[in-house]
Amino acid sequence: MIRPATPADLPAIHALIRELAEYERALEEAKATEEQLHEALFGSGPAAYAHVATDDSTGAVIGYAIWFLNFSTWRGVHGIYLEDLYVRPTARGGGHGKALLTALARICVERGYQRLEWSVLNWNTPAIDFYEALGARPQDEWTVYRLTDEALAKASGTS
Repeated sequence: MIRPATPADLPAIHALIRELAEYERALEEAKATEEQLHEALFGSGPAAYAHVATDDSTGAVIGYAIWFLNFSTWRGVHGIYLEDLYVRPTARGGGHGKALLTALARICVERGYQRLEWSVLNWNTPAIDFYEALGARPQDEWTVYRLTDEALAKASGTS
């Protein structure tokens, strides 16, 4: 089952975020706390949204998608940027990942959004194969850039 996340899901989502970070070989970079996630997802001005996949027999959270709105100046409408999609390895193959993406695609269509986008690590061939089987295509002509930590402070002129 796929449903919007609730505050009660935060411990499970936080644990899954850490599992994803470990899988992506970057656990030390996963610094978000449950409190930060609560504010981002359920605070007075949510910055992001989450859906969870639950086990059909136990109801336990076994996967999640965290997303936020982006905007296309070329199309003139919002889209969804999928920040994380993760399903526990023990639950993979049960259709939960596809169901999470289907739920987000449905939101796009219902709200008139024209894009559902995300990034995937180049070495993550199981995820790439999964996404391409759904009809997603890589945007090879774009390179993602990121400012963090000291570089972000320097670029802001505050360091």
